[in-house]
Amino acid sequence: MNDDKTVALIQQAIGSAAHGDADTAARALEALGQNSDNNRMYGVCCAIAAAGTHTLQLLYGSQAPTADNGAMWATTEFVPGAFAADPAEAFATRFLVAYSNGDTDTCLALFETALQAEGEQYVASVCALLTAVGQLVRLALDEKAAGRLPA
Repeated sequence: MNDDKTVALIQQAIGSAAHGDADTAARALEALGQNSDNNRMYGVCCAIAAAGTHTLQLLYGSQAPTADNGAMWATTEFVPGAFAADPAEAFATRFLVAYSNGDTDTCLALFETALQAEGEQYVASVCALLTAVGQLVRLALDEKAAGRLPA
């Protein structure tokens, strides 16, 4: 699969997820998975996380954490044990936060751990990342339509 086709499928997957079209998003992600090696799929996850990072920056505007303001993105479990109970969701959240902070070492470690997990954990993790970013994009679209995006 060439880079242009990969980019088009990533855009289709994110756009479809943001608009609630899970079937089209799943087909695009499946096509990416079937036509990619592990290195390309890591790149796919990074591209999805890049879209998520951009969306977070849009949502938070000047309040977004940056190296310039000495802050960074973080996550917490609102319910103790939630990440252990849902490893795919934990992967998605941690990968997006690590990517948003520019922590590519952690991103790679998370991806490799998901890749080596048993059963369908890897697929579920990549799907959870796409879902999380799709939800962020949907929120940004709704906030923009309502005129509530910060400057």
